[in-house]
Amino acid sequence: MQFGVFLTIPSPDGDQTAQALYARAFAIAEEAEALGFSKLWLAEHHFTNYATSARPLQLLSHLAARTQQIRLGPAIIPIPLHHPLVVAEELATLDVLSGGRLEVGLGKGYAQYQYDRLGIDRARDQGRFLEALDVLQGALSQPLFHYDGKEFRVPKTRLVPQPIQRPPPVWLVVNTTEEQTVAQATQRGWNLFTGVLEPISRMTNPRLAWPHLFPAGGPALQVGTQRPVYVAETEAEARAMVEHVRWNARISVALRHRFEAVQDGIMVEQPLPWEPDTDTILDDFVVIGTPETCIRQLRRIQEGVGATYFSCSFWFGRLDQAAVLRSMRRFARDVAPAFR
Repeated sequence: MQFGVFLTIPSPDGDQTAQALYARAFAIAEEAEALGFSKLWLAEHHFTNYATSARPLQLLSHLAARTQQIRLGPAIIPIPLHHPLVVAEELATLDVLSGGRLEVGLGKGYAQYQYDRLGIDRARDQGRFLEALDVLQGALSQPLFHYDGKEFRVPKTRLVPQPIQRPPPVWLVVNTTEEQTVAQATQRGWNLFTGVLEPISRMTNPRLAWPHLFPAGGPALQVGTQRPVYVAETEAEARAMVEHVRWNARISVALRHRFEAVQDGIMVEQPLPWEPDTDTILDDFVVIGTPETCIRQLRRIQEGVGATYFSCSFWFGRLDQAAVLRSMRRFARDVAPAFR
């Protein structure tokens, strides 16, 4: 199983400048490369302090000049918020600037808050989403392409610039309990991103659930997932990390289920009535603990969802930079070698 790093660049109290937050993210990216992580992903979220990565491809283009080997990608681009041809141009540009290190993460996005502010009707989401995937696939894989759909009509077009990789690796967010969403990825020959919400004990391995979507002799598709990660020296240190996890969970769940409270762009943290207790969070939702505990949790995830790739979310909640970097170094030294 390969390991990478996933960043949202949070600002829980909304009191840090974007310049300071980006400096933290860039330092984490450079450390990730030095420690041998294979990929760096940036989320895309808009208009709140939940994430300061509204334009991940711009930030990744900057990182392309500051790194040499680590692969770079957005995770994910909420495609219904954009015109797919513009996204394809930006992705191709990043592939060129990075020397062919682009990875592409695609999905729908989930925050109605974003849709409202961009004036996009979620009722059109599914049809627009599927057609946008077709346009992106054509643009990134063929020198010339065209498309004739209900939402998008593209006459014969050449993408400029052309990507170095044709096509670059693409990862699509799927629900592994739903055959249709898994098929949307596998039928295009795309990798799968999944399993970030459900308890570890209830993960679904798509290869076992839908074996006909992974025929023998087909493309060697990857299954990736991610969780908050903190490698602690003691169990007491690990338990102290749960409050940082709670902030992320409370905000993301509120956005996902449309009961967010936002004051002038600052998310108001509200406890969830069904919130798990500390022991349940540590046992079934995160990779937090001593190296031995983290290895055990990752083995459960690897088996549960069939993961061949795992993104570590090292920076969550109000965790300070020193703690993030310390955890990353412990992970590279004490955890990752168990999976080689």
